[in-house]
Amino acid sequence: MALHRPRFGSLQYWPRKRANKEIPRVNWKSLSNIKPKNHLLGFLCYKVGMRSVLVKDNTMHSMTKGKSIVLPATIIECPPLKVFSVRLYRFGKVVGEITAPSFEKELKGKLKIPKIHKEKEIKDFDDIKIIVYSLVKKTGIKKTPDLTEIGLSGNAQENLEFAKDLFNKELNFDEFFDRNQLVDIHGVTKGFGFSGPVKRYGITLKPHKSEKGVRRPGSLGPWHPARVTFRVSMAGQHGFFTRVKLNNKIIFSGKELKDEFHHYGFVRAPYAIIKGSIQGPCKRAFVITSSLRPTKKAAKENFEFVRIL
Repeated sequence: MALHRPRFGSLQYWPRKRANKEIPRVNWKSLSNIKPKNHLLGFLCYKVGMRSVLVKDNTMHSMTKGKSIVLPATIIECPPLKVFSVRLYRFGKVVGEITAPSFEKELKGKLKIPKIHKEKEIKDFDDIKIIVYSLVKKTGIKKTPDLTEIGLSGNAQENLEFAKDLFNKELNFDEFFDRNQLVDIHGVTKGFGFSGPVKRYGITLKPHKSEKGVRRPGSLGPWHPARVTFRVSMAGQHGFFTRVKLNNKIIFSGKELKDEFHHYGFVRAPYAIIKGSIQGPCKRAFVITSSLRPTKKAAKENFEFVRIL
């Protein structure tokens, strides 16, 4: 009787290739129907590390309701953002861009400053997005700001007026995300470089007397068709992939954390605590967005933060 088992390695993600950049692109069109707090659909944050946190479970019908429990959580640092420019779209193509009157000195000489368009030239548009940069110098990890595009929710004309009001203002995390809110994490996973099929896909080691290698698949396929299909576990790039982690619960948010974290240092900017783990190593930048498809189980969870253990 033939042995039946699930295949090694998921075919959900293909191709398994390196991400083009550390801060991934987000499909803001899919989030356009969400009604977030203050129009902004996302925020740029940095991963600090993991800790165990003590919380009081206030979830309805939970077996631990009213009791103190310990949860694994990830600390993220969320320095303020500033708007670099407002980008105007029509049918998915950029038709104009309005640059902020002033911006941080760190950006000068490193970016191509777009031309400031007049109002009469940009009346015909159907979508608005803003280009923001992080004030990462307020943290202890680096000085060069990161830029990314953030989508807005609502009418295009209203978003234009809203975006113009954000010029020369610092955008804080608490203004756009609340405690016990569900969010999605868009980030790049930890990279492991070129890896073999055992580490990359988790295939089983062959017996030690195998003639053609132990840490490789037993067969690459039949004679006909005379080719190797993409389903065969082969060596290649492992990690540094763009992934989205759905429905993460924000447990707590604060202004400053005095604890020192391994490989990161002290948290000097506003921070948030998210239940569970998120992808990527410490100091990795990622985009946090409103939840695209929240589940009932995750949405009803309600935790009261007590302290970090």
